[in-house]
Amino acid sequence: MNISTLGSTVRPYQSYVYAYPHKTAYRPLADRPALRELWAAEPKDALSLYLHIPFCEVRCGFCNLFTRIGAPEGLVTAYLDALERQAGAVREALGERARFATAAFGGGTPTFLEAAELERLCDIAEKGMGADLAAVPLSVEASPATATADRLAVLAGRGTTRLSLGVQSFVDAEARSAVRPQRRADVEAALARVREAGIPVLNIDLIYGIDGQTEDSWRRSLDAALAWRPEELYLYPLYVRPLTGLGRKEAREPEAEAVAEAAADAEWDERRLRLYRSGRDHLLAHGYEQVSMRMFRRADAPATGAEDHACQTDGMVGLGCGARSYTSELHYSFDYAVDMREIRGIIDDYVSRPAADFARAEHGRWMTGDEARRRHLLQSVLQAEGMEQAGYRARFGTDPAVDFAAELDRFSARGWLDTDAAPERLRLSPEGLAHSDALGPELFSPAVRAAMAAYELK
Repeated sequence: MNISTLGSTVRPYQSYVYAYPHKTAYRPLADRPALRELWAAEPKDALSLYLHIPFCEVRCGFCNLFTRIGAPEGLVTAYLDALERQAGAVREALGERARFATAAFGGGTPTFLEAAELERLCDIAEKGMGADLAAVPLSVEASPATATADRLAVLAGRGTTRLSLGVQSFVDAEARSAVRPQRRADVEAALARVREAGIPVLNIDLIYGIDGQTEDSWRRSLDAALAWRPEELYLYPLYVRPLTGLGRKEAREPEAEAVAEAAADAEWDERRLRLYRSGRDHLLAHGYEQVSMRMFRRADAPATGAEDHACQTDGMVGLGCGARSYTSELHYSFDYAVDMREIRGIIDDYVSRPAADFARAEHGRWMTGDEARRRHLLQSVLQAEGMEQAGYRARFGTDPAVDFAAELDRFSARGWLDTDAAPERLRLSPEGLAHSDALGPELFSPAVRAAMAAYELK
């Protein structure tokens, strides 16, 4: 990935680094290593468990997640059957001492499943994988249309501690512009049901940069969300990515001249930055603390209970055809796609697999020492609290100021590092956090950049 610029200014919105390396850097693993061997020497006392449900009632125009619209009769049952087979194979590979410190259901939209199907999903996590959902933090993603009372009752009863509702905008016209058809009245009704269910932590996702959105309409969405006093709020910049609904719409429009296109991109970048800063300041003024560029937590919100798991060092076990798994030496998953036809094919292949097929890794990327250092730095410094350098040195035996001297010098010159941070803490300044989506990609290795650039979109 090249770092594009507008004049002498680095473009602030380049890539959301929620995991490193990205799945577009994964490749088929010729030797298909056995999971039992991959996990044999790994610490397994604080694993994270993730179950992926690749179904949605609609696909938003900005979405490039691994999900399909709807499910023909019998497909959800077949998918849960396959998930159960995979759970059996993976648990056997992990061995008896594996312990899960956190769990999450994502997608897609997990609440696309009906109440009885959600019960079965929880059973797969508990009986199939050995996770105690009542004793560990459990986060579940939902949409307003699928956050029904019976589904929420199942989730609350099975120990869900956090429900994340994808609202994106409380302004109906903006939701339509983002190809997310919904009415504010329905969103408010869904929020009321979540609160009635008694799930301890409510998160609301909002998006800024939607076509037609103004600072005034953005403030109205923020205030509508704040009226529910959510324990968490995520503020996402809008991206228009290839093969998504908005991406296809943009591709159909006549090409603008390069100069005009660059000017439009610059204006959009500036508008998104302006909306981000306005939203950030508004939430800070209303008693929220900034956790990362996107995440804000109410100062008096209950603890999430996820402190037992460290994303930099502890492993992740993913079940489902859109899930990733992480060991210290290999990140792996199934094949990745954005195009709906390709996704349907991958799901159809997944549900037809026998249990033995789930005992080996198929697509992934081996993590060299250098990649592990980059991942540790990325996942630490993109958090508002920053990184304790002593922990980095203890893990790798090297100094981050030496390993990443050129990158840190650039960040410092741009004012992205907090000069008031304690000597042993590497922390971003407010401006650095605002540019997280530019800073993160600058830490990608040349090999990962090359792999991502060579990936053929499908």
